[in-house]
Amino acid sequence: MFKKVGLITTSSVEAIKTTLIEVVSYLRSYDQEIILNKSCAESIKIDNCKIYDTNELGNHCDLVIAIGGDGTMLKAWRSLCDFNVPLLGINLGHVGFLADIPADNISKNLDEIMNGNYVEDIRFLLNGQVFRKNKCIYEDYALNDIVIQKWNIAHLLELETYINGAFVHIHRSDGMIVASPTGSTAYALAGGGPIVQPSLDALLLVPICPHSLTNRPIVIDGESSIEIVVTTREADNARLAIDGEVKLELVSHDRIRVEKKDRSIKLIHPPEHNQFHILREKLNWST
Repeated sequence: MFKKVGLITTSSVEAIKTTLIEVVSYLRSYDQEIILNKSCAESIKIDNCKIYDTNELGNHCDLVIAIGGDGTMLKAWRSLCDFNVPLLGINLGHVGFLADIPADNISKNLDEIMNGNYVEDIRFLLNGQVFRKNKCIYEDYALNDIVIQKWNIAHLLELETYINGAFVHIHRSDGMIVASPTGSTAYALAGGGPIVQPSLDALLLVPICPHSLTNRPIVIDGESSIEIVVTTREADNARLAIDGEVKLELVSHDRIRVEKKDRSIKLIHPPEHNQFHILREKLNWST
């Protein structure tokens, strides 16, 4: 049973404040030690709670609950992946593929989870490196996707793609999404990519608005190494984005390498968690 529970949020809107108060009240009924990140502490004033920076929570908790939406989950997991602390999401956002506990069903789901009745869900991470003149100039990791995208031009980017050193193609498009199975329901889905079961050991390559209709999404083995070379002359208008956040300006001949990272995160779900039920509900299938 979890004894030390951390709470994370990234906003102070009224709905989050209300949910925070409900969750804190519930956890105290279980005599849990409650630890807040600074955003939570700024949202509500609660006595007898320890307060830490988000990056420090993993040292002090054996469960972290993120209150918000998938965006909050994406921020929360970065602070936890080095500590193997499980992450649970309460969804106050829009879709909620990662944060799957609805705000109107908190007590029932937390009852089950605090009594040890839950589903563990291990998600692997992506590792991205940018090489310039054979030197690694940038490295970061992602849960959903690593994206090469055009920025402020009307022209297409030209990209060369290699898988395990084998040349795949040169294509012209608005960019390329390299996604994990977790990310297959994020930007990659909007780009026309397939939905992949989260437990599958696979990587996705999804071109963004390719000029040729024959440039289709590709699903490959999860142990593969992907390299994408920016060859367009307008490469100074290309960017690298990690989980939706722009991180780096790219130049011509930059080589972006994406592989599985040797770390993962552990998500916690209610016992009735079912991926296909979530897809039906979130994507309005069978309606």
